[in-house]
Amino acid sequence: MQYKSRNLRFFNPISITLLIIMLGLIGLLFYLGIINIVILILAAAFSFLISTSIHIADQWEKAVVLRMGKFTGLRGPGPFVIIPIIDRVDNFIDQRIRVTDFKAEETLTKDTVPVNVDAIVYWTVWDAEKAALEVQEYVRAVGYIAQTGLREIIGKHDLADLLQNREKIAEAMQQTLDEHTNPWGITCQTVGIKDVIIPTALADAMSKQAQAERERQARVILGTAETEIAVKFEEASQRYINNPVALQLRGMNMLFEGLKEKGSMVIVPSSALDSMNLGAVGGLVSLAKSNEQ
Repeated sequence: MQYKSRNLRFFNPISITLLIIMLGLIGLLFYLGIINIVILILAAAFSFLISTSIHIADQWEKAVVLRMGKFTGLRGPGPFVIIPIIDRVDNFIDQRIRVTDFKAEETLTKDTVPVNVDAIVYWTVWDAEKAALEVQEYVRAVGYIAQTGLREIIGKHDLADLLQNREKIAEAMQQTLDEHTNPWGITCQTVGIKDVIIPTALADAMSKQAQAERERQARVILGTAETEIAVKFEEASQRYINNPVALQLRGMNMLFEGLKEKGSMVIVPSSALDSMNLGAVGGLVSLAKSNEQ
C-alpha cells in the first residue's frame, strides 16, 4: 500500500504543467526549424527529468528522500525538489491519527472459554524517520502486533474479567502496544474493546445462572423479612402480656379497619371476642354505620 501510493504520486499538478509547457516550447522550436530531431529528443528527456524532480507533500505528510539508496532526510509539507536520477522519494508518511480494527477469533481465556473479541486502536506516527527505516510496512505491523497482543491479554484473564473490566484490559493492552511500537516511531494512543462474543450455549447457561441467582436472592430477602416480622410480633406480644387495655385497643383498631370497607366481612375467633370484648365493640360499630346510612 505504501509503495503503490509512491508510484501514483510520481507526477503532480506542478510537474505535469511544467512538462506540458516545456514540451510545447520544444515542439514549437522544432516546428520552426530552430532545433533538429536529436536536440528534440534530448530536450524532451531533460524536460521529463526536470518535471519528475518536483514533488508535493500534503500538510499531514513527510516525504522520505533517499540518495543513491541512503536516507538523506525528510521533505515537506509543501512542494520540494530532488536531484533527478540520484535522489528518489521512497514513501510519504502520513502523520495523522489512524484507526485500525482487529479481532481475536476463537481465543481461549484463562478459564478455557473460547471467545471472539473485536477491538480498535488509535495510533499515529510521531517519528517519520523511524517508521520508514525501522519497519518495512508499519501499517500492517501495527495491525499484527495489536492482534497478537489482544490474544495474549485474553489468555491472561478470565471471562468475567473480560466482561466486567474492559477499560482496565484496554489500558493494559495500550501500554503493551506502546512498548512494541515506540521503537518504530509510532505511538498507540487509545485502545477500545468493541465487543466480546461468547458461545451461544454458554450465554444460555450464564442467563440461567443469573436467573437462579436472582431467585435465590429473592428467597433470602423474603426469609429475612419473615424473620424480622416474627421478631417484631414477639416484641409486640411482650408489650401486650401485661397490658390488656392496649391489647383491646389494638383489637378494636383492627376490627374498625376491617369494617370500614363496604361489604367486608371479618371472621374473628370466639376466644378473641371473649378476651378482648370485641363482640360489643363490633355491635356498636355496626350500629354506628347503619345510623350513618
